[in-house]
Amino acid sequence: MIIDLPDTTVSQVAKQLVKVREEGGAVALGRVLTLVISARNDVAEAAIDAANDASREHPMRVIVLTTGEGESRVDAQIRVGGDAGASEVVVLHAYGEAAGNEESLLTGLLLPDAPVVAWWPEEAPPAPSSSPIGRIAQRRITDAATATDVRDRLALLGKTHAPGDTDLAWTRLTHWREQLAAVLDQPPFEPITAVEVRGAAASPSTALLAAWLQMAFDVPVRWFSESPETWHDGIRSVRLTRESGDILLERPAPGVAVLTQPDQPDHDLHLPRRTLRECLAEELRRLDPDLLYGRVITDGWEQLGPPETGE
Repeated sequence: MIIDLPDTTVSQVAKQLVKVREEGGAVALGRVLTLVISARNDVAEAAIDAANDASREHPMRVIVLTTGEGESRVDAQIRVGGDAGASEVVVLHAYGEAAGNEESLLTGLLLPDAPVVAWWPEEAPPAPSSSPIGRIAQRRITDAATATDVRDRLALLGKTHAPGDTDLAWTRLTHWREQLAAVLDQPPFEPITAVEVRGAAASPSTALLAAWLQMAFDVPVRWFSESPETWHDGIRSVRLTRESGDILLERPAPGVAVLTQPDQPDHDLHLPRRTLRECLAEELRRLDPDLLYGRVITDGWEQLGPPETGE
């Protein structure tokens, strides 16, 4: 069900939410958090779809805020039932002076006594934690993969990092980190002496993986930016060198990886690029600060040297 509320106020939207709950049953009961999405109109629907999918694991209230120029006004839309997954969605389009105070637009719609998570699917503020939306959130999710200059964006995230900040470029590394940890849990338990990481030039996940591996093994890491003609999306390979030989985890094609180890047959692994819904759902599973990400985006990034050009 979709309810349109043109030229409205936050108070009227809140009253309509109560009315929907009373008429439709316990619509708002059992919600575990409020997810605030700040997005442009052209990316808002994709973000809502991802949030609706994630809501099946995390029932929540989703508030989507878009801003624009024009006469001061607020148009709203409430989505429940089949149009909102296991959540309830409030879409706010604020224009002119009405868009000037984002925090006041949101506070009257937040679930009481529930955590708040802020998500910027594309352009994020320079310092998310000190932005109007970031100040009311316990967790703040950005996505460096949408930045024009990935290295500048990662450097800025490191400089402005605050507990509770995270980035989907880090979340996309989960399966890579799991696979590498599983390999190193098997004998021979030899120290890693060198690391090489390759990936697309526009992939911040490649840089974060290199920074994490450098921190984990305390060895210099070489990381290569592949040309778009060679590799255009995400991480391509990781090579770990130790005395008995190299461990190579490589994607010959997107979605498939091959694990090569000394004196063992090659293993084919399913290693697809994670969807937006999967990454969002993972981030919503924890509302405490991600301390490891904080170390990687600050200390790890500062220690990492510049990328080399892939051959």
